[in-house]
Amino acid sequence: MPKVLLIEDEASIRAVLKDILKDQTDLKLEVDEAKDGQEGLSKLESTAYDVVFCDIKMPKVDGMEVLQQAKAKENPATFIMISAHGTTELAVDATKLGAYDFLQKPPDLNRLLITLRNALDKNTLVRETKVLKKKISGKYEMVGSSAGMAEVKQIIGKVAPTEARVLILGPNGAGKELVARQLHEQSARSQQPFIEVNCAAIPSELIESELFGHEKGSFTSAIKQKLGKFEQAEGGTLFLDEIGDMSLAAQAKVLRALQENKITRVGGEKDLTVNVRVLAATNKDLKKEIAENRFREDLYHRLSVIVIKVPALNERTDDIPALAEKFLTDIAADYGNKKKEIKKEAISQLQKHTWTGNIRELRNVIERLVIMSDGPVIGPEEVKKYL
Repeated sequence: MPKVLLIEDEASIRAVLKDILKDQTDLKLEVDEAKDGQEGLSKLESTAYDVVFCDIKMPKVDGMEVLQQAKAKENPATFIMISAHGTTELAVDATKLGAYDFLQKPPDLNRLLITLRNALDKNTLVRETKVLKKKISGKYEMVGSSAGMAEVKQIIGKVAPTEARVLILGPNGAGKELVARQLHEQSARSQQPFIEVNCAAIPSELIESELFGHEKGSFTSAIKQKLGKFEQAEGGTLFLDEIGDMSLAAQAKVLRALQENKITRVGGEKDLTVNVRVLAATNKDLKKEIAENRFREDLYHRLSVIVIKVPALNERTDDIPALAEKFLTDIAADYGNKKKEIKKEAISQLQKHTWTGNIRELRNVIERLVIMSDGPVIGPEEVKKYL
């Protein structure tokens, strides 16, 4: 039930506004009142409101001061300011302080209700966005406190705030993407795009178009202009996963982009300046690839300002209990079921297993155990049967 606070020193106007709001039965509003700014601030301290209608000219504490104090304390309530002496300058000042909208007295009924509904919709979107961000953040959480993971986290903490390029090494399924995500999330670019390219999944003849875009008519199927991943990642982070599988021709163009911060679309003639932080990852031994002329040495040195080696799961079995708990929680949330427990003996069996598929394999095994186990607790018998 949305909570609305009316801060207004004229009792008659408060009464009219309260009746109007209460008549909106579909919104099911809970409406509180405050006779002046001081009482309004007190109520804002003790109660979480969704929307606040606040008069500007009031005794003791005026509306602009209420707005300023509330926003200084990062109060999430959406403020709609009202005044009989409305001016463009006053409306601009209120907006600068964080007001959602400004209404002039006496407020037009339709305008007031539209503004209220829009404010409530905005609040809903903000809450949903926060939940989604939290869910996404949890998805890319790095779990584990083993020595190997502690070292990785320490390097991320030092490197993320910088603009240094990072080369992430490790076997398939070890969590290289999680490292890249954390480097982005802990950087000054975190509010900008994170664009991922799996170089191994894109045919060599299409990789240049994918990375740099193309102009209309540049090849048979180019029916319109397309922005490449470098342009899509503008201001943010571009993650080149499995870069060891990139063709030598594409490597040359990536090298130029890193050297000059410029790209050229396929079929284009104009240089485009890009502002992108590049992270790369591979499960290959790039020094061996260089020796066999499959990877450019100059590109390797451009990418490997910092090198982070992600340990295989077999090197960090101490983290299996924490990883299993996270996967049990995530799977329960995905399926909408109650979270299952896992016995210590079952965990011990998981720790003795040889994990050729690393974290990805462990996650699949936990999901299999959740599905196939009949009871609420996963024991060593189920692990022996379904591992």
